[in-house]
Amino acid sequence: MPSDPHAPFDQTVLEMIEHSPVGAVPHTPTYQDALGRLYATHQVYASADHKDGHVTARLLARLPLFHAGNLDAVAAGTADVTALEGNAAIFDRYLASLPAALRARAEGHRLKVVGRPVHHRKHHGAIAPGIHDPAHSLFLVPGTGPHPGLPGNYLYGSVFEVPHPGATPSWTVQVHDTDDGAASFDAATLPEALAKLQELLASAPFHLSELAALGFRTN
Repeated sequence: MPSDPHAPFDQTVLEMIEHSPVGAVPHTPTYQDALGRLYATHQVYASADHKDGHVTARLLARLPLFHAGNLDAVAAGTADVTALEGNAAIFDRYLASLPAALRARAEGHRLKVVGRPVHHRKHHGAIAPGIHDPAHSLFLVPGTGPHPGLPGNYLYGSVFEVPHPGATPSWTVQVHDTDDGAASFDAATLPEALAKLQELLASAPFHLSELAALGFRTN
């Protein structure tokens, strides 16, 4: 099978992006054609940190993932879902991983990503047996969507419980960029949802559009 005649130049462009402090390449037709090929094959994504910059998938693949520290124990059934590490602590670890110059902007996304703490229980007296706040566990993975991700080029998402009055709850795994890009997977049980989450984590980095291959629906 003949080799791709564009491959050597495309490799040069990948290296140029990785060595540029802002992920830039020249705006000449030859370089833009190479960028088009690299975007089409999901080897390059738009940078969340630099306007008109780019970031390579292989660079994102070196970044850490962030999720509940005891996720594996819950998935294995040796810990209860109510014991999952809190979302604020997960976000704090993501924040600490970023270069100092990005942290203030990332902190501005905290409320949207972490969510508001639940304060209503104390106003309603005793809680009926079996009633609890729906479980919700944050994760952050390298990637992008139709819009850029969080600072550091991260998508954020959660696995959460969906109550059904009078019936067993179901679960959803959802991933977001910083605007309206999202992908969701609905599961009947917690083990199914956690298995899908672990498959998702193992697939990072990715563009949200790629998640259809994992059974996610995208908007």
